[in-house]
Amino acid sequence: MKIKSDFVMKKIAGSNVVVPVRTRAVDFSGIIKLSESGAYLWEILTEGAERDELVAKLLDKYEVDEATASADVDRFIAKLKEADLLD
Repeated sequence: MKIKSDFVMKKIAGSNVVVPVRTRAVDFSGIIKLSESGAYLWEILTEGAERDELVAKLLDKYEVDEATASADVDRFIAKLKEADLLD
């Protein structure tokens, strides 16, 4: 999985938000605000990663159990897919 190249994350007023660029700026309506862990996963996904790698990265960075990390990654991926942000 990889974030589509038409979207970038920016820090605006202390918040991490997803911003459409190029032709997507016309088609995309709304705003996506990311938590600290969401921004961390976003950065990983800009280079491309699979689900298991994302879970492992969360386990390495945060004090969280595997079940919680797995559920969080699944929710995050589902939201990205729903917004059509993944290739």
